[in-house]
Amino acid sequence: MKLGIVGLPNVGKSTLFNSLTKAGAESANYPFCTIDPNIGIVPVPDERLQVLGDLYHSEKVVPAAVEFVDIAGLVKGASKGEGLGNQFLSNIREVDAIVHVVRCFEDSNIIHVDGSINPLRDIETINLELIFSDMEILERRIARTLKGSKNDKALAKELDLLGHLKAHLEAGNPAKSFAAGDEEELVLIKEYNLLTWKPVIYAANVKEEELLEEGAGNLLVDKVKEFAEKEHSEVFVICAQIEQEIAELDDEEKKMFLEDMGLKESGLEKLIRASYHILGLISYLTAGPKETKAWTIVKGTKAPQAAGKIHTDFERGFIRAEIVNYSNLLECGSYNAAKEKGLVRSEGKEYAVQDGDVVLFRFNV
Repeated sequence: MKLGIVGLPNVGKSTLFNSLTKAGAESANYPFCTIDPNIGIVPVPDERLQVLGDLYHSEKVVPAAVEFVDIAGLVKGASKGEGLGNQFLSNIREVDAIVHVVRCFEDSNIIHVDGSINPLRDIETINLELIFSDMEILERRIARTLKGSKNDKALAKELDLLGHLKAHLEAGNPAKSFAAGDEEELVLIKEYNLLTWKPVIYAANVKEEELLEEGAGNLLVDKVKEFAEKEHSEVFVICAQIEQEIAELDDEEKKMFLEDMGLKESGLEKLIRASYHILGLISYLTAGPKETKAWTIVKGTKAPQAAGKIHTDFERGFIRAEIVNYSNLLECGSYNAAKEKGLVRSEGKEYAVQDGDVVLFRFNV
């Protein structure tokens, strides 16, 4: 899973990136301190893994991973070269979802590029830059398609789609609110890899004292939540400064810190939960003496395709999947005990793998 972090300068974007990845992206009280896109790969927190690893006496435990790409603070006109220009928008074209950090706190010591705090204005500024960038992509596609459309019905149909989609963007609408006419059009739109087609998760950055209540009573957070609900996006409340403090602690200290603050989970855990939800992802598990590992798949993935995540041979030569639910496995204390109780199932090619399934694939090539 790859997530692109965007936001205006000085909203807490790079501070959040630093705390999530411990990658040390430069963070300072002036625009454009992130000159190049920073990339950090972070393990997905999953307490089931270590428990399973201990049960199997695994040599190593390998969590799923999420890759964060931190983009320089965008400003109005970025798509036309303002600030550090459109080059940074290209860095998030390959991400699965966009994490948009919005500032929901007042602090006279931290300047705002527009002079005042207004998260909805900030969201509109970023969204317009993404729309302008997408329009450029469509214009280039239209120019290419136009050449062959006179003698090709398929290209003529695509040209019609491109025209309608471009008009939709010109009206200030994101691509994801465009209604595709059929499956064929949907495939084409996905192929264009438009920024405004991607799912969005808003990170509402608040002061420390507002974090415990999830921003309750903060009118700025309420506005972001209302906006996100209308466009079917996710929102999570975070305090980037607190996350930075947490990032310096080891796992045991982190747990104590969160408990002392009355928090159930870190910002990273909130973000990953929101990401999995909006992208429709789940994790299945494999376990053995050598390795216990989590594998991320789209919800509804059939067993052979889930096996293909491990190796293409597993999918090609798929015979069956032997599956036990994680909770059942723990209750029984071992795979053999679960098998004796009839809790290990043999599933075929049509089985949709579930979150928390502990799977042993049988295959032959």
